[in-house]
Amino acid sequence: MANGFGGAILVQKEWDKRYLRYFIALGSGFMLGTSLLEMLPESIRLAGPNASLLLLAGYFLVHFFEHTVTAHFHFGEETHAEEFADSRRIYSVIFGLVIHTFFDGIAIASGFLVSNWLGWVIFLAVILHKVPEGFTASSVMLAAGRSKRASWAASALLGVATLLGVLTVTVFTRSLSEGLPLSAGVTLYVAASDLIPEVNRERGIGVALAVFLGIGMFLGIQQLFH
Repeated sequence: MANGFGGAILVQKEWDKRYLRYFIALGSGFMLGTSLLEMLPESIRLAGPNASLLLLAGYFLVHFFEHTVTAHFHFGEETHAEEFADSRRIYSVIFGLVIHTFFDGIAIASGFLVSNWLGWVIFLAVILHKVPEGFTASSVMLAAGRSKRASWAASALLGVATLLGVLTVTVFTRSLSEGLPLSAGVTLYVAASDLIPEVNRERGIGVALAVFLGIGMFLGIQQLFH
């Protein structure tokens, strides 16, 4: 729903894109806290000494897809038609986002298999960057001259990929000890290598403070509900 809403923002009405920067900043801080302070310790408990290696594998798995199989993309960045005139480039961007959202689903499901607490924390971390993901998918399609229906469908596809990630973990439940640290690595990559650079592109202290607010939200929820 959050992916679809992100697409609808662009398709239905012209909104101030600055608000998306705050979603990105808030989500990056929350995801950093979730991956390093919750997912990593739980992964070490489940996978032991292999947890760190699996986390690194998850991190570089996304790195591999973004820099070899797919084109690089930016969350919520203004797009221009000339940048996406090539259909192969359009769909490589969408494919890159699908890979992200698939692992979002894996992370959420892996978390719930460990505990309700971890599942809900990862869910909230993911939700905070879902709207910018949907916005990005639709903006790329519109910039390439695709219809509004096709643009919204691209954002909806990201939601479907998330559910497929959930179903994958449901089927392969016994792989939890590998799935959680891999998901932690993916979450860390999305936060540190995709979202934080976008925050750094924005001038002013407001967006930077939103990152700290995201971390503070995580710590506050951890203290209240863990």
